[in-house]
Amino acid sequence: MQGVSWQNDARCPPFAALRLITVAHHDFAGGVRQGELVAAATVADELVQIFAELWDAQFAIERMELVDAFAADDDAAMAANNTSAFNFRCIAGTQILSQHAFGLAIDINPLLNPMIVGEAIHPPAGAAFLDRDDVRPGMITRGGPVQRAFAARGWQWGGDWSPMKDYHHFAKPRP
Repeated sequence: MQGVSWQNDARCPPFAALRLITVAHHDFAGGVRQGELVAAATVADELVQIFAELWDAQFAIERMELVDAFAADDDAAMAANNTSAFNFRCIAGTQILSQHAFGLAIDINPLLNPMIVGEAIHPPAGAAFLDRDDVRPGMITRGGPVQRAFAARGWQWGGDWSPMKDYHHFAKPRP
């Protein structure tokens, strides 16, 4: 992680404030995989509980690897439909640190749950999943198991944002 998702920057959380989380998840072929996330220690137990609920709901997750597998490139991780959390980075197009930079945000199946900013779709192949009424495995919907599990613990969903939408993004407000 050093020099990739974690930077030697005074604003970057120290390693002691982060946790490696390993969870089982269902994949799209009906198999079981082990996934890894790094998140803030303060939300690690919540994430384990959330992913236990998603396991029970048999919610499909394509892949869950540290963003370092993609050289901490958010666009590459989204295009690969990778579920990830910590990545010391700014919000795209700004100098403002993302909640991911503090380990307080997670993106789940970003290809199936794209971010829409004006006419731009991230990742671009996510255009095939813009119709949120055509629910397919791995899609996050209002009232579905993912949105409910995060909302029950006070996480905010990017699907609620307006005018942009970020259907794959959940963030825990900083205290």
